[in-house]
Amino acid sequence: MSTENLNNEDAIAKLRELVNKIDVGMLCTYPANETYVHTVPMSRQEVDEQGNIWYLFSSESETYANLKVNDKISILFSQVSDYNFLSLNGVAEVSQDKERIEKYWSKFVEAWFEKGKEDPHIRILKVKVKDAHYWDNKTNKLGTFLKLAASVVSGQKLDIGREGDLNV
Repeated sequence: MSTENLNNEDAIAKLRELVNKIDVGMLCTYPANETYVHTVPMSRQEVDEQGNIWYLFSSESETYANLKVNDKISILFSQVSDYNFLSLNGVAEVSQDKERIEKYWSKFVEAWFEKGKEDPHIRILKVKVKDAHYWDNKTNKLGTFLKLAASVVSGQKLDIGREGDLNV
């Protein structure tokens, strides 16, 4: 596996590509006075031009309670079928931005908020990415398997993918 660290626009483009491809990430918040993180699966709404990741969530959730005392957040994305992975850390900003709620509203989101767009518990979560690391396969799962097998048989190291830091 080769290393390819990316910066600025290239890093944001790679971040957007992976998050949009994988979609659901395991979002981790840090409860006060607890040993372990609190983790929930979350589907992203958008990765914007600055590399911020946006979500809709509820103020009645444990995630919200945790963010009130600690704004640090980590998200782990995994697409095993193609060997694509992304780990990131950031800072959360929570709001009730009505324009964003309108922008992100869909039938899927509606299932989570019984009172619709006017539900007083809807919150916008903006994750400002501070550091990220990715693992990206250059081929599909079968191609990777064949390259690994060829590498074992031939003794040659074949480049099966890349990994690196994303400095947004």
